Amino acid sequence: MESRQKITIKDVARKAGCGIATASRVLNNSGPTSADARERVKKAAQDLGFSFSAIGRALQGGRSMTIGCLVPSLANPVFAEAVQGVQEVLSGAGYQLLISSSNYDGDADNEAIVTLTAKEVDGLILTMVGPERSAALKQARARGLPVSLMFHDPLDGFLTAHVDNFEAAREVARRFADLGHTRTAFLSLRFASSDRSRNRYAGFHAECRARGLPDPALIELTEAEANDPELLAGILATLGGLTAIFASNDFLAIAVQKATRLMGKNVPQDLSVVGFDGIEIGRLLDMPLATIETAPDAMGRQAAQTLLNMLQGDACVQRPPLPFHFRAGATLARPRAESRDDDQGATWPPSVHSLKTDLKQG
Repeated sequence: MESRQKITIKDVARKAGCGIATASRVLNNSGPTSADARERVKKAAQDLGFSFSAIGRALQGGRSMTIGCLVPSLANPVFAEAVQGVQEVLSGAGYQLLISSSNYDGDADNEAIVTLTAKEVDGLILTMVGPERSAALKQARARGLPVSLMFHDPLDGFLTAHVDNFEAAREVARRFADLGHTRTAFLSLRFASSDRSRNRYAGFHAECRARGLPDPALIELTEAEANDPELLAGILATLGGLTAIFASNDFLAIAVQKATRLMGKNVPQDLSVVGFDGIEIGRLLDMPLATIETAPDAMGRQAAQTLLNMLQGDACVQRPPLPFHFRAGATLARPRAESRDDDQGATWPPSVHSLKTDLKQG
């Protein structure tokens, strides 16, 4: 049987009617070319059955053509959508993605970064518990490894794709105030380890004070409390006078709705609830969730493009926050008149076992 002749980039260039350098730039996505040249080269490669060797390309450029991506969880659709956005950009540039998740554990963050750097990735895209405290991240940066962050607010020495958590939370406080809510609370999980959650509370707190309202109660839940509606209902029952809750993410807001029903009360007649992220399931509920809607896929794409710019040696600057949108939903309404009357003279915030009232504002 006749052996098959190996197709080379020279054959592609000849068929496309261009130089080898032009064909290489198109196939390697490594430089500017005209739209016509790109189309001719790609068609020639497809017609000839040419496959540009990733191994040979990596050896030639000293790169592995892989990018490490670390997120807290892939079960949360917000992070899953961001990873999808990352992959869309990187696959178009010829890179493969190595994905890891830490389950919101700082030690797991460090271990993942060590593992990814050991695999000789060309760069890192990260959402972490505390990037400013990560020894593994500092070591990766010391080696000159490019790093792009997602979801984190701007941090010295890093570029990040993010929304303005502080300003978004202020919008929630404005919505509550405009409807007449004065006894409010912020509900959080992993408050101490999440800069996003802390900045959301800070913005919510600041706008309440600017409006002359009482400070919002800060409730930090344990994993058990967040996942058990009966435990959560018990906590909410101790918050006499509470008429509105701002949850640090949509999953917590949905849990509040169920806990409220267990208390024999209704959302939003007895308790208004607002979440954060805008996950699709919130739209599909019998009572669609009011929330801050973000675009995690766009966040992933921006983080990936920033990393590509770094890899290509382009000048990079911190980009403005991505937009957010308040989705009205059906879980936000005015408090009952009797609730407002009962609140007069009440001490707020009340004290409960998981309530944090000593937050120091920086």
